[in-house]
Amino acid sequence: MKRTMIMVVAALMPAFLFGCYNTGIQVGLEGFTAFFYGLVRVLPMVCVSYIVGLGIEFGFAQARGHEVNEGFLVTGLLIPMIFPVSTPLWMVALSTAFAVVFGKEVFGGTGMNVFNPALLARAFAFFAYTPSMSGETVWYSDWPMMGAQVDGITGATALEQLGTTGAMNYSPLDAFLGFIPGSFAETSTLAILLGGAILLFTGIASWRTMASVFVGGLAMGYLFQALGVTTYPAWYHLIVGGFAFGAVFMATDYSTSPMTVRGGVIYAVGIGVITMCIRLWGAYPEGMSFAILVMNATVPLINRSVKPKRFGAKK
Repeated sequence: MKRTMIMVVAALMPAFLFGCYNTGIQVGLEGFTAFFYGLVRVLPMVCVSYIVGLGIEFGFAQARGHEVNEGFLVTGLLIPMIFPVSTPLWMVALSTAFAVVFGKEVFGGTGMNVFNPALLARAFAFFAYTPSMSGETVWYSDWPMMGAQVDGITGATALEQLGTTGAMNYSPLDAFLGFIPGSFAETSTLAILLGGAILLFTGIASWRTMASVFVGGLAMGYLFQALGVTTYPAWYHLIVGGFAFGAVFMATDYSTSPMTVRGGVIYAVGIGVITMCIRLWGAYPEGMSFAILVMNATVPLINRSVKPKRFGAKK
């Protein structure tokens, strides 16, 4: 488990480092100053996530007489990476506490949880404090740096623009590279795919799961396009919002995904389909988090329905 957790953290680094740079770019900074601004903005969020999450896990471990395992090493980093960088620290702390207690420890701890804790933290914050998690003002913030006040900027994300106007003010190349507003580490599809390549090269994640999420999303997207619901290319959805990040780092979570190859494909395709249904039919511009949580709930049913043949069983 320790090796797996460390490799996943290493795979998250391209998206994390680019998120630091893009955070500064979005408020008009350049070069190393932009990177440093983003790093200083996100480090308190990371610290709060780890302190609160590990503190709760340590308390439960002491009460149960168990050792503290490495499970939160990844979750503690994922939570600030999928939040807007302007999220107040107390909100990060409360969301982390909710996710660890009700999404993990009540089920028995690492490996026993039904729902992805990081996504549960985001869902809690979204429904409890929607103005701080969605809209045109949450992706940027006025924040003093080196004695100077950085100018605040407001603007809708590319995904919000697609949902309201059917077009986005950013080029597909900028969206793929990540020079757009959004949650801290979800903007750069290129950086996310680099992390995905690390997971595949080390054998930690399943390429079938990742590919099936994209296939399910594209299939449903092109169906909506054929029905005239949308006029823009369906593949736009793969490079904006949290689609790529969810497919690479969330859908592949061991604890909350099916145990068989066929079950994993069904699970992943369902994530892609539900995501597109929420984005194009639902009331929210983003749907990846909710789609994964919904499919998390179906994993026991999938495991029960899709079983491998027992070796040596009678015909």
